[in-house]
Amino acid sequence: MGNKTATFIGFVIRSGKYRAGMNSVQTLKRANLILVCKTASENTKEQAKKVAKKFNCPIMVSKQKALIEYTFTDNTKVMAVTDNSLAKAIIQNGTEEFESI
Repeated sequence: MGNKTATFIGFVIRSGKYRAGMNSVQTLKRANLILVCKTASENTKEQAKKVAKKFNCPIMVSKQKALIEYTFTDNTKVMAVTDNSLAKAIIQNGTEEFESI
């Protein structure tokens, strides 16, 4: 991988500052960033938009790679980052791999 975005997502996963899966994300009390896989259905993307609005946080969709290539977990379509500084780092460095919606 060798890019900053993948590195920061790796930090998020190793620190446990995330939730993966739409049902799990919807039960959170707060999130700083929502990441959505490019292969997610339109319904899933709409649900993710509602969650992002609820948390007043940005939402980004992968452009080139599927989210599972970053998280190394099967069938991950939505991921919430709960650490503010790591979320900011992903937003600042993720412009090539992710797009805001």
